[in-house]
Parts: sequence; structure tokens; C-alpha cells
Amino acid sequence: HAFRSGTYGPVRPERKRSDMKKTYSTQQAARKMGVSFRTLNRWLALGLIRPSIAIPIDRGRTLWRWTDADIAKGRKVKAKQHPGPKPKAGKR
Repeated sequence: HAFRSGTYGPVRPERKRSDMKKTYSTQQAARKMGVSFRTLNRWLALGLIRPSIAIPIDRGRTLWRWTDADIAKGRKVKAKQHPGPKPKAGKR
């Protein structure tokens, strides 16, 4: 067949890499930033960070897609954080 390549499936015209910006899921972005998925979701909820691509999905939820620039911002947010448990009120 004219539409078959050496492998299975139709031949698709190659897209230029420059046309498509590489994006990452929240889980992948968290890994690249060096934080947990839970931490990155907490930062989203607190408004500390927002990725540049937000895709609305069902029931008011949002699918976030992260670019390399978003991940660089996330690393800056991480650098400003003070890790460790919060001090308990009234205890010394």
C-alpha cells in the first residue's frame, strides 16, 4: 500500500519540533522541579504558581500543561520555600 511505512500504521507527515512546544503533565513537572506531586498541587491551590496552559475539563476541573519556562518558575518557587514541619503554636 502507498500509505504504509516499514512499520505498522499509516505514514504521518512529520511535524517540526519548533512548531510544537514541549509540555509536561503536573506529575512530570513536579519531578523536573524536584518536588512531590502533592507539593505542586498545594502550590497551585495556594496560587504560588500557575502553568501557562490550562485546559478546562469536566466538573469544573482543569488539566494543567507545563512548559520548560513554567518549570523554571517552579524551581524559583521551590528555592523560596522553607522546608520542614511548621512550629506548633504555644510550644517551645
